[in-house]
Amino acid sequence: MTATIAGITIPDSAMARAATELVRDTEDDLLYNHSRRVFLWGALTATRRGIGYDPELLYIGAMFHDMGLTPAYASKDLRFEVDGANAARDFLNGYGLPERDIDDVWASIALHTTPGIPEHMRPTVALVTAGVEMDVLGIAYHDFTTDQRDHVCAHHPREHDFKHGIIDHFAQGTIAKPLTTFGNVKADVLALKDPNYQRLNFCSIILGSAWPN
Repeated sequence: MTATIAGITIPDSAMARAATELVRDTEDDLLYNHSRRVFLWGALTATRRGIGYDPELLYIGAMFHDMGLTPAYASKDLRFEVDGANAARDFLNGYGLPERDIDDVWASIALHTTPGIPEHMRPTVALVTAGVEMDVLGIAYHDFTTDQRDHVCAHHPREHDFKHGIIDHFAQGTIAKPLTTFGNVKADVLALKDPNYQRLNFCSIILGSAWPN
């Protein structure tokens, strides 16, 4: 049965249903509900701003955006965002989508923790990041109505102490590969959660390179 939440219809194609089932079977409740909310915040953002978008592509980007945090899809040496993007690409390759659409979903996931870039890209990329930023950081929180926030969270609740819970998930997904945090927001996560973490310094790398000058 097709569901409508806060005025947004959840995609219900065979592809969308398969994605939902895969993510539901892979992620815990916190990540699954977070991913569904990301889609809804992204879609509501598009409606508010008058942005045309493909609901299915936005849905796949939102649902897969944290799959790289799960043991089933985590690599040993890639950023978790890239792991999730690769998982989405592998999934979409079975549905005959145009390469540009697959690339947009890949970029929407790979860039969703890289502020300042996705907002200037095509709608799938921009809206996944907008959804993530609303749900995790509270960016544009007051641009959504109380009814919208309440309706979304009634269907996909924020778990008790979600703020600490999502930070814990980020830490668990990156603590074994700290080099992947260089230059991105997960450096802040490991600085908080791992007492042995040593943050790489961009300027130190430049000054210590093999170049003579």
